[in-house]
Amino acid sequence: MVLARSTQAVIGFCDALMVASLGQDALAATTTGAMNTFSIAILPMGVVFIVQSFAAQLTGKGDLDGARRYAWYGLILSAVAAFIGLAAIPLVGPVLGLLPFEPQVEELMTRYIAIRLLSLGAVVGTEALGNWFGGLGNTRIQMIAGVVAMVVNVALCWVFIFGHLGAPALGVAGSALAACIGTWVGFAVVAVAFARASRESRTAGGGPLALRRAELGRMLRFGLPNGLNWFLEFAAFVVFINVVMAELGTGVLAAFMVVMSINSVSFMPAFGLSSSGAILAGQAIGAGKKDAVAGIWFLTARTTAVWQGAVGLLYVILPATLISIFAPPDQDAARLVEVGTVLLALSAAWQLFDSIALTLSETLRAAGDTAWTLWARIILAWALFIPGSLLAVFVMDGGHVAAMLCIAGYIAVLAAVFYWRFRSGRWRDIDLTGSTPSLLPD
Repeated sequence: MVLARSTQAVIGFCDALMVASLGQDALAATTTGAMNTFSIAILPMGVVFIVQSFAAQLTGKGDLDGARRYAWYGLILSAVAAFIGLAAIPLVGPVLGLLPFEPQVEELMTRYIAIRLLSLGAVVGTEALGNWFGGLGNTRIQMIAGVVAMVVNVALCWVFIFGHLGAPALGVAGSALAACIGTWVGFAVVAVAFARASRESRTAGGGPLALRRAELGRMLRFGLPNGLNWFLEFAAFVVFINVVMAELGTGVLAAFMVVMSINSVSFMPAFGLSSSGAILAGQAIGAGKKDAVAGIWFLTARTTAVWQGAVGLLYVILPATLISIFAPPDQDAARLVEVGTVLLALSAAWQLFDSIALTLSETLRAAGDTAWTLWARIILAWALFIPGSLLAVFVMDGGHVAAMLCIAGYIAVLAAVFYWRFRSGRWRDIDLTGSTPSLLPD
């Protein structure tokens, strides 16, 4: 799981690194465009994350046929996501036109997002099947798919951004095209593995597929709050980027997005660790061993904290060195390094809080406690983080330093609230898979 998530960090890191040579506008457009594209994908991705919870609990109960059906429900949602991605392409330009981007950045970003949306179905499908395999305890498939997607993406970035091997030099659009192709290749890997697993299950005497509307409804009942959980929190962060940081100028925006790319090196492996703990927690719940969940979470949180704390220490010790890697070859390089150095050092402030919030969020999701975490994130993100950042940056004139401190404060409060929820034990009463009679119609 750590390697699978780490490949995503490598992809974002390499994209930013290669595009940086094209200048500050290209760097801002690519990194912000990637973040905005992710904001569209995060809702259906968040919904299919719940596939892992169902698969883990049903595996713990020994119901492998039931677990297999939830993979298909995830694929149904990925087909819906593909349609949404295509439908959203004509809206990209008009929406970006409402935001305070400089014209050249807006033009480049419009092209980037339009291309990336062509792979939305593959993004969601990969998550659905990867989480299903993970719930069964087979995390290797998602790792292989991630590695393949990473290799294809990075190689094609070199080809399409700069025009190597006879290809046209597409710049920012080339980065998007490489990501789109790499994503579909990664999906093909996990889809072939799923087809093989389904065939082996039928050969071994597994039951008929027999998809059920009640189960799809149950998946949406728990999955939609989880998807909205991620989407609405991320939407607040997107507003923060596109309004607060963009208003501070392209130089600050580019520096901030470089810091976020570097921070993915901390976050993505931590997310992999958290998801690994969630698999073990879900299997323990399915096996009727809920008392083991607290120990699983604590082990996961300690491991994640060691990783994020160590990376955060590097952010404090070597911020200028890390930022200078992304410095564009133009007159804006000095400003990017100056601002980015401060922002990266400040980002160390939230690493340990993030390890607690992330592991608790994934553990609660494994138990099916998605509705409560949804409301917690909505209230904290939209009633605390966004108003607080607007006040700190624009009213109190705190600039980019205040913006980073607002992120750290929000994550710290989120960690405290999730810890209180977990300690309350209310997640123990949730019946995710329907071992009690379901109220949903067949």
